Amino acid sequence: MRALRHTLCAALAATVTCAAAALALTTPPDAIAAPPPPPGTTTAPPTPPEATTAPPSPPGAPTTPLTSTAPTPTPAPSATPTTGPIKPTAPTPTTEPTKATDPPKTTTPTPPHTSPRTLPTAPTTPTTPPGAPPTGPCALPGISDNVSEAAPTPAGYVRASGVVRALTLFVDFPDAPATLSPMARFAEFFPAATDYFRTSSYGRLTYVPKPLFRWIRMSRPLPAYGITRSAAFDASRNSGYHALSQELLDAVDPFVDVRDYDVVNVIASPNAGPPATHMVLSVTFSGGDLGLKTHRGAPFRNVSFIWSRQAGLSAFRVLNHENAHTFGLPDLYYPNDPDGPTPVGHWDPMDEDWGPTNDFLGWHKWKMGWLAPGQVHCAQAGGKPTEHVLMPISTPGGTKIVVMPTGPHTAFVVEARTSGLLDPLVCRPGVLVYHVATDVPTGHAPIHVIDATPHSRGCHPNSREVDTRYVDPDLTDATFRPGETHTDRASGVTVTVLTENTDGTYRVRITPAHT
Repeated sequence: MRALRHTLCAALAATVTCAAAALALTTPPDAIAAPPPPPGTTTAPPTPPEATTAPPSPPGAPTTPLTSTAPTPTPAPSATPTTGPIKPTAPTPTTEPTKATDPPKTTTPTPPHTSPRTLPTAPTTPTTPPGAPPTGPCALPGISDNVSEAAPTPAGYVRASGVVRALTLFVDFPDAPATLSPMARFAEFFPAATDYFRTSSYGRLTYVPKPLFRWIRMSRPLPAYGITRSAAFDASRNSGYHALSQELLDAVDPFVDVRDYDVVNVIASPNAGPPATHMVLSVTFSGGDLGLKTHRGAPFRNVSFIWSRQAGLSAFRVLNHENAHTFGLPDLYYPNDPDGPTPVGHWDPMDEDWGPTNDFLGWHKWKMGWLAPGQVHCAQAGGKPTEHVLMPISTPGGTKIVVMPTGPHTAFVVEARTSGLLDPLVCRPGVLVYHVATDVPTGHAPIHVIDATPHSRGCHPNSREVDTRYVDPDLTDATFRPGETHTDRASGVTVTVLTENTDGTYRVRITPAHT
């Protein structure tokens, strides 16, 4: 019956009645901002995807937007909205919003979090054991009132395993009417974003977008909402993201129950607002109550706003970045210093989601429940040296990470990184070593990659094959090769790469921290 309903809607999409019928969408997670473009990026935004990527709109595709009326302001519910820091903006001065680190307060505006082309379907392994949330002595606690690197993810965020349903809505404005069909805009992100999550999670996350293929016209010009990179979600004011969201809900609430979804994606017409190469506006509000409810009484939460278009390959990943905030992941870059050094570089999309695709760090995969208990080894302080065989992150199965705690909220983590479907840029296969601090707020570099070649310019300093405007080259050769050792003098942690095996695995010797 549902398939028939969608078929009819494709043919009759010009009517509001059909648009309502097509609204079998998914619930969105909280929003986070996408990382800013690398410094010096001045190129114009990419053109819309070709016909091979974005299927043509069906005959009769809606061109008349579903208009909204300015909502009557409603008093903010007593629910506590979460606030998030703002991620840095594009290569130019602006910075992207990220989740706020302060505890949520009823009257405090909620700042956003910020983060997409088509990717091959990832291979899945039917025999892969189910993933599990982090447990044990290496599952370090940390910040719990905002996105963070704490191994346990607090209640209110979206689970990152199993089926995640994402309600996907499309908005435009009187001063920026959409010039393409919602189906074409949708195809800029899907199925690529779904395939990315499936591949990275080893098949443990099935991300199902539920689009309402109608442009929802806002009642006011975009500038009237005051949407900026640092705009908050302030339920006490009829402006900003609160006003925009209220209008949006008034338009779709008769047809959609947000309780049926886990995440909400609001995708704006690409001509609304500045190009992402000049300022990144995409943002996510996640985890807490935003102080806005639908007419059905459902809280509006875990929502990502996607603006403009990012440039470079795999630009769809801004949506993966933003939705990862709803899963509890923080921003790894410095939002207030876009020209500063990169803490993680292209080793995780929570730092760089521009340019060629890149996979998540193993610590993040563990935090999101994508690793089975046996794939994480814990080397507790005071223990004896041990040897471990690491399967590369890009390959399903095997040991993925070894965690070496150095304190209640800090640890070193090692993992193997080689070229793969989501890591095509890896030019120096080997073992990546990084430091995790679960008590460091989002946007303040809670993870630092240890550079095995600190005086090099990286693998792609002036490469014609890699556009370094979207990749910070310094850490591209950060991995340790066989025979190389990293020692942290303060904690005593030592990591030595012993061998690269014929099956692609790496054998390492670990000396845990002092007691």
